[in-house]
Amino acid sequence: IVAKANAYLSDYILIFLLVGVGLFYSIKTRFVQVRCFGEGMKKVFGNIKFRGGKQEGGLSSFQALATAIAAQVGTGNIVGASGAILVGGPGAIFWMWIIAFLGMATIYAEAVLAQETKQRDENGNIVAGGPVYYIRKAFPNGFGKFLSVFFSVAVILALGFMGCMVQSNSIAESCNTAFGVPGWVVGVALAIVSAIIFIGGIQRIASVTEKL
Repeated sequence: IVAKANAYLSDYILIFLLVGVGLFYSIKTRFVQVRCFGEGMKKVFGNIKFRGGKQEGGLSSFQALATAIAAQVGTGNIVGASGAILVGGPGAIFWMWIIAFLGMATIYAEAVLAQETKQRDENGNIVAGGPVYYIRKAFPNGFGKFLSVFFSVAVILALGFMGCMVQSNSIAESCNTAFGVPGWVVGVALAIVSAIIFIGGIQRIASVTEKL
């Protein structure tokens, strides 16, 4: 069922949405991915401190960078690119570059909206934020509520089940091929290590990602 749904989404819907929305935001932001590239690099790499003080979110600038990269780069970036070349030839990489270039404007818009709509408690600490909140703000009616609930359920399924399956399967297959370790052993080990990290909250996640 998942494979069938994925085929329809990938072939008929997502490709047009990814390119269309990326092009829309690129034009709307006057190609922010080009216009502000230098400024972005200075703000990121100019503030990195491997042993620096904590920032507003409770993380050092390097920990924040490492955590952000960890959220964007995974086994899919390796397996996905390899699969694309295998199926579509080296030319597939060109189209991946095009979509990635346009996608920069989309993720920029997502990040700005998340910052603009984040919720704070009475002490000024950030307690919540993200797509659910800016969706509700953009559509303050029943349609907005439906979209935010749909997004939440989709994220739970994608990250809680399907995404974990793909990632852990890629790691297990690689370890089995390279070292002969049974896939289920790698899966159990991954689950235990991940649980220990996640239970520690954002501070432990950031601490692990900066060392990795």
